[in-house]
Amino acid sequence: MQDDLLARAKAWLAEDPDADTRAELAELIDAEDHAELTARFSGTLQFGTAGLRGELGAGPMRMNRSVVIRAAAGLAAYLRSQGHTEGLVVIGYDARHKSEDFARDTAAVMTGAGLRAAVLPRPLPTPVLAFAIRHLGAVAGVEVTASHNPPRDNGYKVYLGDGSQIVPPADAGIAAEIDAVASLHDVPRPTAGWQTLGDDVLDAYLARTDAVLSPGSPRTARTVYT
Repeated sequence: MQDDLLARAKAWLAEDPDADTRAELAELIDAEDHAELTARFSGTLQFGTAGLRGELGAGPMRMNRSVVIRAAAGLAAYLRSQGHTEGLVVIGYDARHKSEDFARDTAAVMTGAGLRAAVLPRPLPTPVLAFAIRHLGAVAGVEVTASHNPPRDNGYKVYLGDGSQIVPPADAGIAAEIDAVASLHDVPRPTAGWQTLGDDVLDAYLARTDAVLSPGSPRTARTVYT
């Protein structure tokens, strides 16, 4: 059992594109830290209507570039199976650790799958991503965020063309495609070819939000942020 655990960890290490998590996992393997390796390799993060969410770190039970690349490849395959072979996918991200890397990996995978990818210009609130999907006529969107989770976590939310988070049966369809990804080496990841959006998308979002207020609406409303 322990030999099998070490073999799975070494196989994961061989595919890991991130120097940080490679070093982290190599240290666990060298130390033969079976308890920690079991916690990381006892299964996989489960994709659902809220996407993926978990603690950052190496292994299939953590959020990392390997897990994100598989998720992006599964989403791309699902979109293509639904007839969106050349559609636009908009990608947003927050300011958490690795969020920008995960967004860039997603853009690379979408581009490699023949889809068009556009990344928001910087960390922005999730509603901007939801708006951008409809504003730009995208077929899907991804927001790299763990919402209210602790700082050590990150997450991966998926939206379809209506600008809302996925609902059944789309979640199961995407999850099945993620499970079908055999090796990261088989996932094309070009180093360029996607678009970085400008502030015009944010300006359009702010203008649309402002337009919700009618001319007679109170202008002294208070906003509470937590």
